[in-house]
Amino acid sequence: MRIIMAGMMVLGMGCLGTFGAEPAVTAAPPPYVWATAYHVLPETHNNESGYFSLNEGLDGKVYVGTAKYGVNSYLVEFDPVKTSQRVVVDVHALCGLSATGFAAQAKIHTRNYVAPSGRIYVGSKQGYAQKGEDPDSYPGGYVIRYDPATGQATNLGMPMPKQGVIDVTADESRGLVYVVTCEDQHWMLGSTEQAKPYRELGPMLAPYAITLVDSNGCAHAVTRDGRIARYDPAADKVLVRDIREGDRTWTTNDLKSGPHNWVLAKDRRHAYLIRMRDPALIRIDLGSVDERVVKAENLGPLLEGKNFDSRGALDVAPDGRVYALVRRDNQTGFGGGFLHHLVRYDPAIGRAENLGVLAIRNPDFFHGLSLDAKGAVDPATGVKHPWTHGYHRLPDGTLTPMHNHMAMIVGRDGKTLYATILYPFTLLKIDLNP
Repeated sequence: MRIIMAGMMVLGMGCLGTFGAEPAVTAAPPPYVWATAYHVLPETHNNESGYFSLNEGLDGKVYVGTAKYGVNSYLVEFDPVKTSQRVVVDVHALCGLSATGFAAQAKIHTRNYVAPSGRIYVGSKQGYAQKGEDPDSYPGGYVIRYDPATGQATNLGMPMPKQGVIDVTADESRGLVYVVTCEDQHWMLGSTEQAKPYRELGPMLAPYAITLVDSNGCAHAVTRDGRIARYDPAADKVLVRDIREGDRTWTTNDLKSGPHNWVLAKDRRHAYLIRMRDPALIRIDLGSVDERVVKAENLGPLLEGKNFDSRGALDVAPDGRVYALVRRDNQTGFGGGFLHHLVRYDPAIGRAENLGVLAIRNPDFFHGLSLDAKGAVDPATGVKHPWTHGYHRLPDGTLTPMHNHMAMIVGRDGKTLYATILYPFTLLKIDLNP
């Protein structure tokens, strides 16, 4: 797991010298999807970094988890009406911690799970051990619940010592909390009540695994050998089944395209899945009664092109359509670098539609400074702001993300989407026509 995580960081940082001179313009600009950008509360992160932690609450506010390496992590509330931000969870303060360095709770990396009650579940995890730091100094991550209605946060304990938390999913109707740990991917079962112990469900999971709870209350997760584990809480039983896609069965080779991301379809029986470096959208029938096989259907590529990349950016709208952010090489002839496209798959017609390239309405959102692939320079001092290389400009001057998006969600109105971008750490608000 540590190798994969480090690789993801390299993808974000190691591209700095790749895109120097822009190629000659030979084409018209692409269609744009316009977004308003907000710099995530700067005191809550360092290295302009965050991960998959993003949700819209039932209150209409947006919640973003941050990473402050070696220091702490926070859950930040963004009010889209007032365009204000505030810290609602300070992980160290909540858990009574003061450790720094590798022992700190440096990240909220989990996808934020919103229960029907409106309460939000997240988890904390470690950062990266620096030279001279003891890799055994990290005590383990915590599961945290925040209730926007009361403003109260609750520490639901440490699922496993020495392991961070990479995923949390709650089934409040049954009083259950499902957790995936990291650096190793243990599947843990806990309680929505405080101070109750966690127990391991059994199968080891794939890197960055996510638990989905279907309409029958069964929990599902992808295993490290490319199968699906199902836990039935009524029977207290785990069943592991093969994934059959057409005439072939998945193996560990199907996990080599990078970590997967999957979400429940509107019927809560099926799931949609994409992998970080594979453009294919897969639909999986979690509700199959076959105890040996789960059937999967390849719906085709979301987008053609080279160097496909999608991270934590898959969601289903209230109308059942599937949205994803996907990055690919800019082969349009209009500028260079990478382009981040918003893609929508409509199950009613069985086709994916490229809605356009992300473009920033307010390009001076970062302290009024100009951003490009070289980063932001303060004109008063000539000093370059670190970790600000994540955007570039197309030949018409449009500012667009360069390296990494990290999360994307569809709002409850089905017309507003939110995404996070690295370098600087940015929350994008995207308004679409239905």
